[in-house]
Amino acid sequence: MRSWHVEQGQAEFAEFYRSARDDCLRIVLVNVGDRALAEDLVAEGFSRAWASWPKVRQHPVPRAWVIRTALNAHVSWWRRRRREVRLDGHDVAAPPGGGATLNAPVTTALRRLPARQRQVITLRVLLDLDTETTARVLGISPGTVRAHLHRALAAMRSEFGPAQEPAQGPEPLGQGPRHGWAPR
Repeated sequence: MRSWHVEQGQAEFAEFYRSARDDCLRIVLVNVGDRALAEDLVAEGFSRAWASWPKVRQHPVPRAWVIRTALNAHVSWWRRRRREVRLDGHDVAAPPGGGATLNAPVTTALRRLPARQRQVITLRVLLDLDTETTARVLGISPGTVRAHLHRALAAMRSEFGPAQEPAQGPEPLGQGPRHGWAPR
């Protein structure tokens, strides 16, 4: 017979998974560029979150915890692989597959950024975390977050040209005349 607390924890985690899965997948996909690998990494992140759910549920931003865990799993995957891989076409966008991706020009531009800038911009802009939380998640100072964000936004602006102010307000992310780039 299960206790009420276990069932409540399962229901709480199931709701968290349903609400966070697509955001986490989109952000990890932008960082790794391979949909199958991103799905595996996000699954690993959620499985570790479930194993540590009492701790994770206390985290200020559990989604960021899952993303950071998935990206750390990616680093471990590369370390285990220990062989050289050709990087031809490394900055080519992953093929679209469902609602968990950004449009191709935005994804391609994000993939061209250095890894830390890409992590900062995905957490700050796509996941809408504040500077302090982003710094805690990545283990860097808030000033470093601001510097990486500034450099990443400058690179994105140079990629897409000068910003054009929309006539009716900001465009939703993934749509609009500037190829979906709508920093918050």
